Amino acid sequence: MQMREFLRNWSPKVAGGTGARQSGALPYCVVDGRATFLLITSRHTGRWIFPKGAIGSGLTPWDSAAREALEEGGVTGEISNTPIGSYRASGSGSDLIDVDLFPLRVATQLDEWQEMNQRLRHWAVLPEARRLLADPALSRYVDLLSSRLAARGATR
Repeated sequence: MQMREFLRNWSPKVAGGTGARQSGALPYCVVDGRATFLLITSRHTGRWIFPKGAIGSGLTPWDSAAREALEEGGVTGEISNTPIGSYRASGSGSDLIDVDLFPLRVATQLDEWQEMNQRLRHWAVLPEARRLLADPALSRYVDLLSSRLAARGATR
């Protein structure tokens, strides 16, 4: 593997600093035996991402992730209390943060939600999700979740 490829995919834990952490949701559902993933656009860059944000006061990281999915993507469902993984993202200014990503099996999609005028949302099957997600770590997590769902017989 070339050094450029290694560095592009490298996502170490944040060392030192404020220890800034956020939590995010990886919203998915299984439709006709195929895993589908809900992507939303970032307000700042317009890139396809998953809902994420600061961990709310008094909330667990997974409950905070579920809240972000509701506010940013207009979906609710069953959130895992175990992250599928973590990735590094840009915070405010030049700060970097680590984001713990929790799978959220979507049960309800709202027609109106808090940030509906600030973001787009899009359901994508695995190949399209891989193509649309700009962050390689996010693509790896849709692959990993898809594999886990298939191993449990949730997908074909």
